[in-house]
Amino acid sequence: MKKYHLVVAVFFFTLTMSAQSAQSFLLNVYGGYTFADKVDFDSSYARVEDGFEWGAGLEYFIMDNASIELKYNRLDTHMPLYTKVPVGGTGGIPSYPAGAQLNAGNDKGAMNYILADYTYYFGSSSQKALPFLGAGAGVAILESPQSGNGTYFAWEIKAGVKVKTNSPLSINLQAYLQSMSAAVGYDYYWDYYWGPIAVTDYASTFQFGLGAVLSYDFSK
Repeated sequence: MKKYHLVVAVFFFTLTMSAQSAQSFLLNVYGGYTFADKVDFDSSYARVEDGFEWGAGLEYFIMDNASIELKYNRLDTHMPLYTKVPVGGTGGIPSYPAGAQLNAGNDKGAMNYILADYTYYFGSSSQKALPFLGAGAGVAILESPQSGNGTYFAWEIKAGVKVKTNSPLSINLQAYLQSMSAAVGYDYYWDYYWGPIAVTDYASTFQFGLGAVLSYDFSK
């Protein structure tokens, strides 16, 4: 995972140095609280626990009221896995009753989001408070305690208000919903003509969060 952190750090450092001589660039620093979610599988379920999410992004205004942004956010969390039905007990496999945690003591993980966002701000750019809506898509790099690192499709939507000051600094107060989808196996169906058909089964997280974004405008 360290190589991903190094690539992201170098990328943002390069963009920040370029932005110092450009117009309409904002450097954003993220902080927020992301709430837990339950993910169901066929015979088990997992929880992505709540925690503090942090990150940084570079936002470019393509017009007075609209911007695009590339950002990186990270959520360090715990991912306990529970069984829905009793398992094990034969062939040397430990026995677990229904509802038991299968990865006790080994459930620490993280979710790294790399997203490209579009944000629209409502009102005049001269206002001190601007409501906004935004959406983004990209990848989530999952650090799983069971299966190691994996890269999956991710998206988010967000809404909030930007509060400007007379300095280059401003703050966004926002609510957001983030999702990541991963293939977790196959479901099998019987077709009269084709016989058994395997269909990829997907599991998704849906995590709601509340946070703030501290922005520095290089054009001021």
